[in-house]
Amino acid sequence: MKNLNLESLRDEIDSIDTQVVDLLNQRVSKAAEIGKIKTNLGIDPYDPARESQVFKKICELSSGPLLDDSLKTIYREVISASIALEKELVIGFLGPKATYTHQAAVKNFGSTLTYRPLVDIPDVFQAVVQGDCDYGVVPIENSTEGAVNRSLDLLVESDLSIIAQVYLKVEHCLLSHSKLDEIHEIRSKDHALAQCGEWIRRNLPHVKLCPISSTAEAVVDCNKENGIAAIAGKMAGSIYEVPLLVEGIQDRKNNVTRFLVVARNALPRSDKVSYRTSLVLSLSDEVGALQSALSPFSSRGLNLCKIESRPSRKKSWEYFFFIDFLGHREDPKVLEALGELNKNCPFNRILGSYPENSNG
Repeated sequence: MKNLNLESLRDEIDSIDTQVVDLLNQRVSKAAEIGKIKTNLGIDPYDPARESQVFKKICELSSGPLLDDSLKTIYREVISASIALEKELVIGFLGPKATYTHQAAVKNFGSTLTYRPLVDIPDVFQAVVQGDCDYGVVPIENSTEGAVNRSLDLLVESDLSIIAQVYLKVEHCLLSHSKLDEIHEIRSKDHALAQCGEWIRRNLPHVKLCPISSTAEAVVDCNKENGIAAIAGKMAGSIYEVPLLVEGIQDRKNNVTRFLVVARNALPRSDKVSYRTSLVLSLSDEVGALQSALSPFSSRGLNLCKIESRPSRKKSWEYFFFIDFLGHREDPKVLEALGELNKNCPFNRILGSYPENSNG
C-alpha cells in the first residue's frame, strides 16, 4: 500500500512538473516579447522596480507551504533566465570569483547572466562608465565596520546612478591547508579582519594579520604557501579547494553588508514601489548649516535613514555629507525639498533613487 501511495504521489508530481515547465516557458516567451519592445524604445532590460513589484505580488499570492524567501529565490532565477534571453548583460563586481560582492551580485541578478570580476572598486565604476559592463556591484557599508570609503568617493566622482541595493548576511570562515597551531599569518580584506578581531585575539593572538584587496584573493594565497590562512566565505573555500577550519568566526553574528548596483542610466519612478534616494551635499562654513540642510526634509515628513560624513578630498577640513531618505527624486515633496536644498547648499547631487525593498 505504501509503495502504491508513493508511486501515485510521484505520478502527481510528474503531472505538475509538466504544467510548471509549460507555464515557465510561456512566461519567459512573454518576457522576451517585452524585451524586444524595451530594446526598440531604448529601455534597459533590467528593471529593479518591476522586480520589486513581482516579488511582492508572488508573496501575496502564495498560501504556503513555500516560504517567501524560497519563492523569491525561485523567481529570481526565472527572471534572470528571461533577461538573458532579452540581452547578454555583463555584471562587473569586485573580484576575484567568490568574493562577498560576487555573492551579492548573483543574489541580485541570478545565476544566468555574465559576471566579470574586476581588480578593485574603481575598476568596477570605470567598466560601467566605459560600457564594458552593463551594471556594477560594489560594497557600500557593513553593519559592524561602517562605510566603505572608496565606494563613497567614487559615487561623488562618477556620473553613475544607484539603481538597486542588496543586503547580504556575511559569515566569515577561517580557511587553510595548515592546522590551527601551524598558522603564522592570516590574510583577508581589511574589513573582514576587523570583523573577526575578537576571535583572532582569543584564538590566534600572535598571528600576523595581512590585509589584501579581497577575501577571495586571500583564499587563493593559501594554495601558494604553508602556514597561511584566509578569512572568507564558504563559497571561496569550495571554489579554490581550501579546507574549512573554523566556521562563523565573525564577532557579531548579525553581520550584514549592504551593496549597491550602479548603472549609466537613472531608474525612473514606478507606482506602488517604495523608494530610497541617496544624495551627497556640501555645507557652507556657518553656524547651523547642517540643520538648514536637513530642515527641507523634516518639514515635509521625509524620513532620513542615513547620514554619513566624508572628507571631500578637495579642500582641507571640507566634508561631503551622504544622506539617504525615503522617497523618489520625482516625488512632489522630494522635488520641493531639493529645490529648497539648492538655496542652502553650495553643492548637492542625487546619487540615485532605487527600491527600498531590494534584495535583503
